[in-house]
Amino acid sequence: MTSISEVINVLNLDQILDQTCSLARTVGEIQKANLRRRNLGVETKSSVVDLVTEVDHYSEQCLITALHHAYPHHAILSEEQGRQIGFSEYLWVIDPLDGTTNYAQGLPIFSISIALQYRGETIMGVVYVPVLDQMFTSIQGQGAFLNGMPIAVAQKTELEQCLLATGFPYDRATHLDNNLNYFAHFTPRVRGIRRMGSAAYDLCNVALGALDGYWELNLSAWDVAAGALLVEEAGGKVAYLPHKRGVSLVAGNPVICERILTEMEQADAMD
Repeated sequence: MTSISEVINVLNLDQILDQTCSLARTVGEIQKANLRRRNLGVETKSSVVDLVTEVDHYSEQCLITALHHAYPHHAILSEEQGRQIGFSEYLWVIDPLDGTTNYAQGLPIFSISIALQYRGETIMGVVYVPVLDQMFTSIQGQGAFLNGMPIAVAQKTELEQCLLATGFPYDRATHLDNNLNYFAHFTPRVRGIRRMGSAAYDLCNVALGALDGYWELNLSAWDVAAGALLVEEAGGKVAYLPHKRGVSLVAGNPVICERILTEMEQADAMD
């Protein structure tokens, strides 16, 4: 069986990474050009708080077309398609606009997330934040970078000194497993909690050390595939919660990650 390191060498991932970054920048320019446009088409998906814009669809089509042209034998999994296109050991996992609610409101915090997986394991990740011109990149085993400079997770070990981030599922109004109990539990126990509105960007900020930790429930693969690799390559830990819905996870340096998990267990015991 071919090893991951052999795959990375055979694929010339450095070149693929450069091409992916260029593609992300191109899509980012489209998103910036349409930000705060008055006639922006906005629709709802699973609920009134689950939005999609015409820019989401256009961004996705640009990414899928370019990736399919460059790598016709690779499969693609994308948020708005909601399904896998094609079948291959290589799978592109993309979120064309992570932070749609922010985007629809004119808030400048949103990102483009692109990951390449081999046999279910992420080997390359790119997250681009267009308005801030922040390009987060990682190849498995080669570290994590912001605009070409190495980054690393924060090294705090006490939760009360930590700034965390989280988010809430789209069905938070109707489903009891909606993260509100954890949010209430952590609020008096940490320095602060931020709600950015983009899971990919939250994970990037953990990798950067701007956030000390992050947790969220009921995400999807396209939300976290690239960001999770960035955290791990920046020296952090990503712990998945298989007993929770969807993709639920905790991220931070190894010590803080374990402390968050312990506090979540305590919050569950209080319910």
